[in-house]
Amino acid sequence: MKNAQMILSMLLVFATGSPAKERAKKQSSAPDQAVVYKTVDKVELKLHVFNPPGHSPDRKAPAIVFFFGGGWVGGSPGQFFPQSAYLASRGMVAISAEYRVAGKHKTDPIACVKDGKSALRWIRANAQRLGIDPGRLAAGGGSAGGHVATATATLEGYNEAGEDLSVSCIPNALVLFNPVYNNGPEGWGHAKVKAYWESFSPYHNINKATPPAVVFLGTEDPLIPVAHAEGFKKKMEALGIRSDLHLYEGEKHGFFNRSKYFETVVEADKFLASLGYLEGGPTLNKE
Repeated sequence: MKNAQMILSMLLVFATGSPAKERAKKQSSAPDQAVVYKTVDKVELKLHVFNPPGHSPDRKAPAIVFFFGGGWVGGSPGQFFPQSAYLASRGMVAISAEYRVAGKHKTDPIACVKDGKSALRWIRANAQRLGIDPGRLAAGGGSAGGHVATATATLEGYNEAGEDLSVSCIPNALVLFNPVYNNGPEGWGHAKVKAYWESFSPYHNINKATPPAVVFLGTEDPLIPVAHAEGFKKKMEALGIRSDLHLYEGEKHGFFNRSKYFETVVEADKFLASLGYLEGGPTLNKE
């Protein structure tokens, strides 16, 4: 329980913004290792890995990889360090991934998806090294990172040249925080992907291979209408795929970083436990 309380403190720190608390967050939720999963155009992209207590390569632990938000333009893998630290305390190998963004790398949204797919493939190809079960690999993310995660599960094409496509990039589950997964004319980011949106919008490419998902969304999100989340759920369930939706009254975009973080982490825990990724109930509490 002591470890759980420490993780809750991390989440509280992450939700606030003072420099002192930010430094504390960085010290208390540091990953166990950072490994390069891809080098492209001389850019090294890393996975920041949080291991469960006593973890070793001979284990086959469930795993999750998170992709940060930032509109395909900016962001940092540190966004999901607190969630990763908590899920590692629960027995998962939790990973927060770097990927190329326009602000830093002058790339387009296609590069984001290519990197997301590369990350999933690298993790599966190196499952023995990481001590994970490649058949219990979830993907998650917030905002544009939610798009990247969902894109790995739904989109054909958008693969890095020369990559081993025999290794699947499709995760076994999705954990999505206000994801921008509808890029159609009525969705977010359409202007940036207008030339190819029909093959790029996860909402429009849901198929029978899409894994079960849990989605967290604020009812006052100005970027992601509730109707889009409900439509995603309906499309998934029409194919017989589980799709859980948690709506948070009055919350706006990115709310899971600032408020209701406790609730979203607990519900993500319950979802993953229901799939057999975690044992027992959530170890966080508010006291």
